[in-house]
Amino acid sequence: MSSPAERYAAARRRAAQASQFPALDEFALDLGFDLDDFQREACQALERGSGVLVCAPTGAGKTVVGEFAVHLALRGTPARPAAADGGEQPPTRRKCFYTTPIKALSNQKYHDLVDRYGAEQVGLLTGDNAINGDAPVVVMTTEVLRNMLYAGSATLEGLAYVVMDEVHYLADRFRGGVWEEVIIHLPASVTLVSLSATVSNAEEFADWLVTVRGETAVVVSEHRPVPLWQHMLVGKRMFDLFHDADAARKHDVHPELLRYTRDTVRRLELGEGRSAGPGAGRRGPRWRGPMRPDIVDRLDREGLLPAILFIFSRAGCAAAVQQCLAAGLRLTSPEERAEIRRVVESRVTAIPGEDLTVLGYWEWLDGLERGLAAHHAGMLPVFKEVVEELFVRGLVKAVFATETLALGINMPARCVVLERLVKFNGEAHVDLTPGEYTQLTGRAGRRGIDVEGHAVVVWSPETDPRHVAGLASTRTYPLRSSFRPSYNMAVNLVGTVGADPARALLESSFAQFQADRSVVGLARQVQRNTETIEAYGVEAACHHGDFDEYFALRVAIADRERAIARQGQTQRKAAAVASLERLRVGDVIRVPAGRRAGLAVVLDPATGGFGEPRPLVLTQDRWAGRVSPGDFTTPAEVLARIRVPKHFNHRSPAARRDLAAEVSGTGLDRHGGRRGGRSRQAAGEDHRLNQLRTELRNHPCHGCPDREEHARWAERSRRLEKDTEELRQRVAGRTGSLARTFDRIVALLTARGYLSADGGVTDAGRMLGRIWTEADLLVAECLRRGVWDGLSPAELAAAVSVVVFEARRDVDERAGLPRGPVADAVDETLKLWGEIEADEAGRGLTVTREPDLGFAWPIYRWARGEALAKVLASGHEIDGEMPAGDFVRWSRQVVDLLGQLADSGGASADLRSTARQAIAAVNRGVLAYHFST
Repeated sequence: MSSPAERYAAARRRAAQASQFPALDEFALDLGFDLDDFQREACQALERGSGVLVCAPTGAGKTVVGEFAVHLALRGTPARPAAADGGEQPPTRRKCFYTTPIKALSNQKYHDLVDRYGAEQVGLLTGDNAINGDAPVVVMTTEVLRNMLYAGSATLEGLAYVVMDEVHYLADRFRGGVWEEVIIHLPASVTLVSLSATVSNAEEFADWLVTVRGETAVVVSEHRPVPLWQHMLVGKRMFDLFHDADAARKHDVHPELLRYTRDTVRRLELGEGRSAGPGAGRRGPRWRGPMRPDIVDRLDREGLLPAILFIFSRAGCAAAVQQCLAAGLRLTSPEERAEIRRVVESRVTAIPGEDLTVLGYWEWLDGLERGLAAHHAGMLPVFKEVVEELFVRGLVKAVFATETLALGINMPARCVVLERLVKFNGEAHVDLTPGEYTQLTGRAGRRGIDVEGHAVVVWSPETDPRHVAGLASTRTYPLRSSFRPSYNMAVNLVGTVGADPARALLESSFAQFQADRSVVGLARQVQRNTETIEAYGVEAACHHGDFDEYFALRVAIADRERAIARQGQTQRKAAAVASLERLRVGDVIRVPAGRRAGLAVVLDPATGGFGEPRPLVLTQDRWAGRVSPGDFTTPAEVLARIRVPKHFNHRSPAARRDLAAEVSGTGLDRHGGRRGGRSRQAAGEDHRLNQLRTELRNHPCHGCPDREEHARWAERSRRLEKDTEELRQRVAGRTGSLARTFDRIVALLTARGYLSADGGVTDAGRMLGRIWTEADLLVAECLRRGVWDGLSPAELAAAVSVVVFEARRDVDERAGLPRGPVADAVDETLKLWGEIEADEAGRGLTVTREPDLGFAWPIYRWARGEALAKVLASGHEIDGEMPAGDFVRWSRQVVDLLGQLADSGGASADLRSTARQAIAAVNRGVLAYHFST
């Protein structure tokens, strides 16, 4: 308890602050809660006229600072004497733009601000919505503001504050550059409010902000308003990761947890290593962690719901819900179930009934009514939105989600569970970083609701508690710029400020700021590597001859063998494709590899002429789905034929059971005879490979008794030399690197007629400056060459899809295309891409991504009015049908590009009209609902 004197002194300080910061005092009165120290410090800096960078954990209340900027703008500049008649000028009307990285966040913030300030004071501008865009407060995506700045929009008049929520998005490799463009190009009169997650190099980022924006206060808070407790679930036992807060600061794992996990690992190792007594040679107990329904039930019993359970797989999230349903979990009361059904039915009324069935609506609703749901990018957007609403309202208790939820809208929980600490990043399985761990677990603990939040990591023998402690205790999440010049950016910069000032602007980017600081460290690493390579060379030296020459032969042989193996793989894939194309309904085949290996009967040969054949089959294990050539290491062979009922419903469990029994009844061996190793005939007949092997055997070093020891040192040297060469290139390219890239882009654009020789922007360049897509130059070239002229609306949608779509994972086969005009247009697009790629490679530029044909058939069929089931089945996916969420997301991007074509001055009148018709054709069914929300 403070003394009366201390309370009096505190009251005096508050009174002094109120007189010094009257706007903050007004703002705080309406909040309904006391400001935290970091919020007050940041708001005071704003009222003093300084820009501010606020770094704080998820859920700490950073957005209060952004809302204070809104308050300052609406409050206006104080009235001041002006005219000779002695009257006062009214307060000057000022504007505030509130930018967010994603549309869902923009929509949420718009509704929050409307609730506080009224609809007449607040507007919304996203790619899908334009509401009251001339309001004094406008919420928008960051790209919208970037486009305004380049276009010199009149809406910018009177702009006083820009709030950049989630400014750490500038590290995003696809969109991050937009944030830097905005920060650099905003008028000097605009005060910037940057809100970021906790990053470890906040001071570096602030130093850069000072150089480009002037005075910027840095406010960093590590404090979580709701304490977070870390746990590990080992089998059926839950342990605290740390004994107390002091142990957490020291990364000291709870001794009981360490002891129990070590004992568990020891028991597993002893069990697997048994070799004596009855059953010798039998494998011992294999670790089986807690089942997902058991985890949810445990959280329910301990009062830790609502919870988000992160599973880094879309299929895993869907499977988790099914497992909980099969286990009979029910987390809701009858009243909650009725409310859930009411909310769901009110949100899906616009979606046709046949589409709901295709989308798995009834299974989804069953899960929701039991308080269970999945949340991932493959879901229909409206389904995700319903899950989010029901979870925030406490009606859905357990959500199984991919990591994309951590980047989405405000959806806090009492508890967060991490099933694994490894995720697939699109190329490989990688460990979670401390920053990712912090971001995921930051969802735990709802301010004003929970006294504390809880994060639970599910233990497995590969999970070291000390590693988890390091993730939980480390605050190493550095902000790294992903900024690089693009063609669109170049013509806009040259058109706005001229070539030389544009180059200077690029050199003021955060990317260049970081690059210049890093060169010293890189140069030191090159020197150390060079000394190590020399030492390796001494160890690899051979007195029989030149070992470098000998080792080069070994490398050449390995490269040649890999090339031959790839060629053989292509031939095998072609044979598998041909065999699948010959299949008929009722053929019994053997799937030799993959998760569905075994006997299967063909239900639908699916040789519709688009893409590779992916027949629908039913396996003897009762799984029905599509298989692809990737599942066949050898051509598919028809082993028998059975009768398939004419109207067979593969979604019926009973029908699957009966037909699978017939497959098993054929008496065929499930796995068949194992084939011998792959033929090496091709390798044996390769003349160049034989020549290299002969040279290797005849080399003096081949007979050296220490040959393999020398080779190990030579291999280390080769790898280090490769790494060092990359470092040298980075050192050479860092200083002034962005300006050099810009000069190369300008040279290419000049050669192609987008910029004139004297540095002006041509008509083609002005058209390019209004194309906002990753393949901006390719789109501009297609318009100039008339590649898309004369197409029907559906054909146009398919043709433009190849420049926006990008498959989640690489597939070896090129997707098929509708024959005729679409195929011709895509062929022309690919030729143009080849020309651009060659031009870029010749100038040392990052090449434009190759067009991806995988979405052409789905969007073509959809624009022609075909059923959603057929559309999703025609997607060029590895795992079967295209997820509905992916279809909607890529359709939105196609519509966005079509909208740009419809408004483009570089497109013919006919093409603009066709683009508008294509947009209307695409915006139906699930797309019409999406675009109306």
